[in-house]
Amino acid sequence: QKTILITGAAGSIGSEIARQVASYKYHKLILIDQAESPLYNLQQDFKDINKAKQFFIVADIRGRQRMSKIFDDHKPDIIFHAAAYKHVPLMEENAYEAVNVNVVGTHIIMDLAIKNEVSKFVMVSTDKAVNPTNVMGATKRIAEMYAMCLKNKGKTKFIITRFGNVLGSNGSVIPLFKKQIDFGGPLTVTHKEITRYFMTIPEACQLVLEAGAMGKGGEIYVFDMVESIKI
Repeated sequence: QKTILITGAAGSIGSEIARQVASYKYHKLILIDQAESPLYNLQQDFKDINKAKQFFIVADIRGRQRMSKIFDDHKPDIIFHAAAYKHVPLMEENAYEAVNVNVVGTHIIMDLAIKNEVSKFVMVSTDKAVNPTNVMGATKRIAEMYAMCLKNKGKTKFIITRFGNVLGSNGSVIPLFKKQIDFGGPLTVTHKEITRYFMTIPEACQLVLEAGAMGKGGEIYVFDMVESIKI
């Protein structure tokens, strides 16, 4: 049985990964997020899923000392790294924070993974990291490149997963559309012919877990989003 650590555990993707992991046998489940209220809500959801030790930790991945202490205390075997700033327009205006979390924070967690001989590190990335045209995509691509550079640097196997829009996730346009519909419109669509790939949160997270199980280290898994749909 393994100790699983999930960063960004209170987010839409991180929390679903946590729920799916919780259905398996594990030694410990370490759930980290800097957002206190969403992490508290997740803790309440987990009250009935008490199969083993669970730790809900309010912490920022940018704090090297704090993260180092968490690694020392819990000795994770597998990491799912879902912590990130992901709203494209907002990150254009807050590039410093995007770099600080998505690049520096990820760098810290990856270094600690190698130092602590974590067996697998699964990074949740984005299809916006492909030939990035925005700050968010560029920061995720830098983090991917750093992971690739760490191949064979230690015992940790780094696996990257990329996918597009996930229905209802925090980085998705769908919650915005739902709010606009609730207010009676209008919907803000950039172009009437615009199309997007979509999958549900549970589907995406199941694929993240499968990639983690399959990965031998150094791979980038690009999820088959089936066909692009007109918004």
